[in-house]
Formats: sequence, structure tokens, C-alpha cells
Amino acid sequence: MAEKSQSGDAEAAKKALPSSGPKPVENPAFRMMGLPRFKFKLPSRNWLIFISITGSFATAILYDRHHKKRAQQRWCNIVSHVAQEPLSVKLMPRRITVFLSAPPGDSLRVAREHFHEYIKPILVAGALDWEVVEGRREGEVRAGLAEKVRKLRRRNGEKPQLDSSGESKEEIEDEQRRHSSDIDDWHGVQGDLILGRHTWKEYVRGLHEGWLGPLDVPPLETPSDPLSPKLPSNEPTNLREPYPSKQSPNTLPSSSLPDSPSPSPSQDSTPAPSTATPSTSSSNPSSPVPPYISPSAYPHSQLPPSTPDSFAPSLPLALPHLLGFLNTPTRLYRFLTQRHLANSAGASVAALVLGSQSRSFTCSIAAATPADNEGSSSPLFNPEDASGERRVWEQEQVLEGEEGEWHKSAREDVASTEGKERVWRERMVVDKRIGDRMRVFELASEEANRAIREDAERVKEAGWGVSRWMKVLGNWVGIGGEKEPRGWDMGLVGEEDD
Repeated sequence: MAEKSQSGDAEAAKKALPSSGPKPVENPAFRMMGLPRFKFKLPSRNWLIFISITGSFATAILYDRHHKKRAQQRWCNIVSHVAQEPLSVKLMPRRITVFLSAPPGDSLRVAREHFHEYIKPILVAGALDWEVVEGRREGEVRAGLAEKVRKLRRRNGEKPQLDSSGESKEEIEDEQRRHSSDIDDWHGVQGDLILGRHTWKEYVRGLHEGWLGPLDVPPLETPSDPLSPKLPSNEPTNLREPYPSKQSPNTLPSSSLPDSPSPSPSQDSTPAPSTATPSTSSSNPSSPVPPYISPSAYPHSQLPPSTPDSFAPSLPLALPHLLGFLNTPTRLYRFLTQRHLANSAGASVAALVLGSQSRSFTCSIAAATPADNEGSSSPLFNPEDASGERRVWEQEQVLEGEEGEWHKSAREDVASTEGKERVWRERMVVDKRIGDRMRVFELASEEANRAIREDAERVKEAGWGVSRWMKVLGNWVGIGGEKEPRGWDMGLVGEEDD
């Protein structure tokens, strides 16, 4: 009986033990490398957090870039018919002028990248030619536009007092070759494209200087308080020798650079008014040419007889540029929503390429206060004026919200930057004769509706849902239906293997 009980207990113990199955085969290579045995299981909590964050961010980027590409393609299709229009061999193509300037606190590379990413694709789709006026520092765009207007005035018959055409030898020879070949300029609308609020302020200032200023370099007054208005006076003023422009650097006589020895400690410490020209100083030869006229002299200047009834329309575009570590959330949001900027910029550039509609800038009357003169070197409001009103032009409010995002270097006090041109810091001054002639491009409602309609039809035909991706997968595997036409199928010259 005892042996039977012992054997029964042994069999019960064997049944209680788990049955050991075959051991899983381990890869010897992984075992020699010290890698653990991989098992299919759910990731841990930390891995789930990491995958969800990185996956969401990557999905947001892909979604934004996809819709950004669609928005640019939409406006490229709207202007593509312009590239198919025939052009006579005796006619120059349409050429617009693009004004770029380095944003406050940064380099010109930012403006160039914005132009190449959001603006250039639309211009290329419309087969438009352009020339670029760039400014690496404050005042260069203003000087470039003013000189361009002065050249136009000389071509229209105005003769300067000094014998200086302001044009290079290459430009004159190019003009003569075109006239000898009977090649005419474009007879339609040209247009200007201005990128950023800071460039827009220089554009307006340069337009006033070119049409209201003299053709010759004027004698400049002795610098005084920059905040005091410069009103015309019959009293004699201290004059200095004219400074040369960038086109004629050899016209400055040697006697126009007076000696300026450093004062000794025994001399009076009161600073004397300087007579040196900032733009011709040997220490800073690359400074922009000083303006030929100040904003306070606009009402007293005569408009030249060659002034057209209306200027070429312009298109100011936004240049969102925000610096600073504390602005990282805003910059991150803009990085993930570039599709909105591409859509708005594409619509504006499409209006310029089509050139079918433009309007004049508006002007309103507002109550003027003495605070309107703060930060400006020209009087905008005369306290003795009984009406107490001033004109508020639309040009003053264009892209005004960008000034709050400028770097702090652009908001320095005028007193601390004496001797420098502060077009960005000063308030914009618009003369009525110039403001009434300025126009702005506008997208017609028919074109906007056509863009929306064609984009909806293209999305419907392409099928941007599951069926679209199944078709792409089928074409890749080789079991799809119709394939996209190749170059030789569309009538292009070449072989299939080329």
C-alpha cells in the first residue's frame, strides 16, 4: 500500500508541473552581438509618448507641405495661359521690378529665400521677366528707385544743369542697339513688387524723391536737430560741396574733403557742426546716396511736366520675419501653417501676372494730434491749423502690423542714430500729387472664383482619397490602368531611352 501511495504522489507531482515545450530558436548572430531576444508586444509608456509626439509633428508637416504645394499649383494653373500668348520678335517681353531689402536685424538671404519659395514659381508659370533692386542696408532701395526715376525723367526730355546722364556706357549702347533694330518696349502694364513693410517705406520715399526732387545733386544744409522741421527760409545757410552719386564717383574734387583733425583736450568740448558728407566718407564708402530732398520740402516742390497721370501699379507683399527665443511658439505655428502664406502670396502674385485689374489707393480724413509728429522729421500736422485734420493715406497702413515684429534695432531713437538714414523709423509721408497717381494690383473676383472652381475639379478628378493611393500603388506594382503620358507621348522630340 505504501509503494502505491508513493507512486501516486510522484505522478500527481509530474502532472502539476507545467509541460515544457520546445525552446524558441534564438538567432546566434543576435546572441553573439549581445542583442536581446525580440518579442512582439506593445511598446512601453515612454515609447508611446515619443511615437505619438514625433508622429503628430511629422504628420502636421506633411499635411502642411502637401496643401502648400496644392495652393501654389492652383495659382500657377491660373496664370499658365499667359505663357502661351504669342509675342512679336520686335517687342520686348513684359518686365516687372522686384524690390528686396534685408529685414531689420537680419541679412538679405531671408528676403531672397522668401522670393524664391513663394513668388518665383508664379512668375515662372506666367513666363514673366523681372529685374531685382536689392538693398543690404537701410536706404539702398530708396536710392536705387530714386535714381531709376531720375533716369526716366532724363529720357523724357528733362535736362539737368550738370552734364551727367546717370547711365552707364553699357545701358546707352543697349538702348541704341534696340532702336536700330526697331525693337519696342512692352506697351502694356509693367508693375512693381515690393517685399516687406520696410521695403515699402523705402519705395514710397524713393518714389517721392525721384519725381519731386531735382535731377542734380543739391547742396546740403548743415545738419541740425533731426526732430525739428526743415521749413524754407530766406536766410543764408551754410552749404557744402556736392557729393557724387554712385554713377559718377570721380566727380568729387579733392578740395571737397576738408581736414578734420581730432580736437585736443585743451580745446572746447562743445561739438561743432560737421561738414563732412556721410556717403562720401572714406571710412564708409558703401553707404547709400543721401536723399536729394527731405519730406518737409514735398509741398514746396514742383512736379515735373513729364510726370504721367498714373504710375505703374505696385504690389506690396508681406514678409513675416520674427526673431527671438520667446517668440518660438509663434514661429513654430507659422512653420506648420505655411500653406496659408503660400495661398495669400500666390493670389497676390497672380493678380500682378494677370494685370487685368488695378485700383487707386484710398485716402481718408482723420483728426490730427500733436502726437502724429513723434518719430518723424517732417511736420504732419500744424497746430495753428484751424481744421485740426490730416490726410490718412492707405499707403501708410499697408503691412503696418509688421512693424511690431521688427528687431529692436529698427526702433532705436532718432537722437541715438544721428547721421544715419532712418526711413524705417520715421513716419511715412505721402504727398497728394504722388499718392493720387499710385495704384495697386487687385485680383478680379472672376479669376478668384475660377481658381477655386478649377482646383475643386482637379481634386475631384485626381481623387485625393483612398482610391487615389490605390491607383498609385497599382501603377507602381504594374497592374494599374492608364499610365501618365511620358515626354515622347506628349509630342516632345526625343527617344524613350533618352
